[in-house]
Amino acid sequence: MNDESGAKVRIYPPVYLLLAVILMIALDRLLPLRRVVPSGVRPIGVALLVLGLVLNVWAAGLFARAGTAIKPLQPSTALVTHGPFRMSRNPMYLGMAVMLVGVAMLLGSLTPFVVVPAFVLLIERRFIRREEAMLDGTFGAAYAEYKRRVRRWI
Repeated sequence: MNDESGAKVRIYPPVYLLLAVILMIALDRLLPLRRVVPSGVRPIGVALLVLGLVLNVWAAGLFARAGTAIKPLQPSTALVTHGPFRMSRNPMYLGMAVMLVGVAMLLGSLTPFVVVPAFVLLIERRFIRREEAMLDGTFGAAYAEYKRRVRRWI
């Protein structure tokens, strides 16, 4: 997609997150199939939403403090490996996926849960693979060592 000047317009992960939430709500309302989350357990969904948001804010804050790009596919100037990056190479994307599980739990039916793996696959193919190639090119051996120690998701 291009804007009026002909420049390519990127759709960033938070937009995909929002679209995924809208799709989950639509699926729950139009094709709920079966209720799989008992109403007494649904408040766990709120906790997962908060956990995912905290993970995103924490990781973004570490990027900001390191002075490196937060927007996907922009050149990185620092390899951040502490905080949540000790457990996941992609804590912001992980946080988004956790938020989606929270939304699915709040909705309670089976169909919203199918959006979560679709979102993960989309993010992995559209962003993570390319970001990893860029980090490999920028940080070489340091990034290779980090990849050996830390999993892509969890």
